[in-house]
Amino acid sequence: MALNCGIVGLPNVGKSTIFSALSGAAAEAANYPFCTINPNVGIVPVPDERLAKLTEIFRPARTIPASVEFVDIAGLVKGASKGEGLGNQFLSHIREVGVIAQVVRCFEDPDIIHVSNRVDPEDDMETINVELALADLETLAKKKERAERALKVQAKEEKKAAGTALSALEKIEGVLQQGKPARSVDLDDDEREAVYDCHFITLKPQLYVCNLDEEGMKAAAHGSWPPHAETVRKRAAAEASEAVCICGKFEAELTGISDPEEKLAFLGELGLRESGLSALIHAAYRLLGLRTFFTAGADECRAWTIRAGDSAPRAAGVIHTDFEKGFIKAEVYAYGDILQYGAEAKIKEAGKYRVEGKEYLVQDGDIMFFKFNV
Repeated sequence: MALNCGIVGLPNVGKSTIFSALSGAAAEAANYPFCTINPNVGIVPVPDERLAKLTEIFRPARTIPASVEFVDIAGLVKGASKGEGLGNQFLSHIREVGVIAQVVRCFEDPDIIHVSNRVDPEDDMETINVELALADLETLAKKKERAERALKVQAKEEKKAAGTALSALEKIEGVLQQGKPARSVDLDDDEREAVYDCHFITLKPQLYVCNLDEEGMKAAAHGSWPPHAETVRKRAAAEASEAVCICGKFEAELTGISDPEEKLAFLGELGLRESGLSALIHAAYRLLGLRTFFTAGADECRAWTIRAGDSAPRAAGVIHTDFEKGFIKAEVYAYGDILQYGAEAKIKEAGKYRVEGKEYLVQDGDIMFFKFNV
């Protein structure tokens, strides 16, 4: 799976505004459809209070956060799967991302054009999801035809693989025809592997982003989601997904403030303790199956990104391939240990400083030092 998150939605729902706030890069945003043609790509730092705390403790020369890639993809419209609004081009961009963040307009503003001339989150989500399902049905038909031909081949292994693929495709086809996502189908490992090369869009994890106005965001911050956002939240829950609330306009203004205290005061005006973008970044990070480990010392405190379930040698390889090739051992302690004891020497005295070998599965928040020999 690609390690990036694609921002999708109808035109003029605030995708490019949110992307600009995320990345600090100016993506074109205008009050007309299709102002974004080619996808914009931004590398976004992952906010992490743990890294900030490690920096306080070790006072390093530099601090480097983990990062995740976001891709701003042009707005889709009804008929995109048939090429409407340059739909084929935009759908190909979505196929290349690992996770989809669907932005849904949840605010009223007569000065900002809506492609349907009305704000209706349920209809907007249905439009996007149906177009993605239709695009997948087209892909499925081609794969199904190849698998049916392969069943006629005498080679036993090829026939078995084709049978597994057809079993998976039939399950997926049924839900796609209802406009539902392929990820709602229960596939076993063999079936999932058999259709991997289809790169079904609706098999990708998806989260919903409610783009609110400031009043709506203020209500959400106090636990009372506005009606439009509540509609999105219920749809997300029904799909075993999640929804996050953001005020794109507010976030864009927030990125222009450099003073930390002024930022906190600005957030406080809406009753927020942190930027709504943080919730989006963390949700995308989780859905991508990513985890963080740290290296910490006087020279540098750094957050490193790995996949959930990665071994110690694999984590070492994220730092440098030589570390993985010549891996000997990893010296490890948990983030909670440094909070409790305050210094590595005291962690060792308490017997919490561990030595782990090649089979160790790295835990989120581990602080690690690798020994290797090449």
